[in-house]
Amino acid sequence: MILVIVGPTGVGKTKLSVSLAHKYNAVILNADSMQVYKGLNIGTAKVSEEEKEGVIHELFDIVDPSRMYTVYDYQKDLRNKLEEYKDRNIIIVGGTGLYIKAGLYGYEFSDEDITLNTYDNLSNEELYNKVLSIDPNTKIDIHNRKRLIRRLNQKNTSNNGNKLLYNAIFIGLTTDRNTLYERINARVDKMINDGLIDEVKYYYDKGIRSKALMTGIGYKEFYDYFDNKISLDEAIDLIKKRSRHYAKRQYTWFNNQMNIKWFNVDFNNFDNTVNDVLKYVENKGDLK
Repeated sequence: MILVIVGPTGVGKTKLSVSLAHKYNAVILNADSMQVYKGLNIGTAKVSEEEKEGVIHELFDIVDPSRMYTVYDYQKDLRNKLEEYKDRNIIIVGGTGLYIKAGLYGYEFSDEDITLNTYDNLSNEELYNKVLSIDPNTKIDIHNRKRLIRRLNQKNTSNNGNKLLYNAIFIGLTTDRNTLYERINARVDKMINDGLIDEVKYYYDKGIRSKALMTGIGYKEFYDYFDNKISLDEAIDLIKKRSRHYAKRQYTWFNNQMNIKWFNVDFNNFDNTVNDVLKYVENKGDLK
């Protein structure tokens, strides 16, 4: 059985994954694009050794943050792990929808895609026309150059890209917006108290300005702070704001891309949520 647990940041995915892993003697595979990096622990809310509770966790801490790690790399790594643990129950957990879709669906990458062409020689209009040639129904705005390039770096047709290659059950965790935003704000405050500033400063002082550190929420803001572009309070407020916006985008993406069974989280008694998910999985699952 392959069980996929998705949802926005701060909703309890890690806690659920470990509970279900004990129940089904499963291994857990990471599907968070920032948690693949070694040393980026606090800002990514990476699962701690204590939180793992002895469960095997794979695809965490597999690449140095100074290196580039692409969705194509993840696709290969995830599929290798799915083959390695094919005789075990597997739980994939994370909030990076594109990683999950690239790994479990029929995404194909060309040599050009693998090298992540930046298309510096093309105008936005030319980029848009190239996207239209592979995806006539695209909803990407012609002025959103970043998304246009990202789409061109995914060589998949709508048919192949939406074809699920594995027998997987998709579970989503959700809660009302106010509760989620309060949890996100509180999580950021905890990250600060746990030493996030020092974690980022370590890489800043080493002069590492990789994509992970310069684009990851919780890291790029402090780089701007260390560069004296913004104040400390502004950096913290930006992390909270961008985390909330990211959570909203995650919901939209998952709802549009995958067939997910959503569960409202009972934060007062998380066991209720675990039991609700267990009932659903046992009705649908092919347990090993």
